[in-house]
Amino acid sequence: MKFVSTIVGIVLFILFFGFALKNTQEVDLHFFLQYELRGPLVLMLLAFFVAGAALGILALTPTVFRQRREKWLNKITIQSLQSAAGTGTPVAPAPDSVPPVPPRH
Repeated sequence: MKFVSTIVGIVLFILFFGFALKNTQEVDLHFFLQYELRGPLVLMLLAFFVAGAALGILALTPTVFRQRREKWLNKITIQSLQSAAGTGTPVAPAPDSVPPVPPRH
């Protein structure tokens, strides 16, 4: 599986590198208040992709912290219920009482 993912990564890198070589022309970005930014198209696309990924991660941050806090509170609740029930450590279930079937020859 690692070999397949390496091959896929190499193919994607070659495709994106070819895309970058084909899109080296200068572009102008016009912002508000007469601000203008000039640069290669591929760098502009990369910059906006990175900015979008960063904003996506930033938008998920509160959800991740809330889930971690809920997990921690649930863990404390489980520990307190186990100690109240007298089972401080979880007990593994007993195996089935059916004996294994001997192999056929």
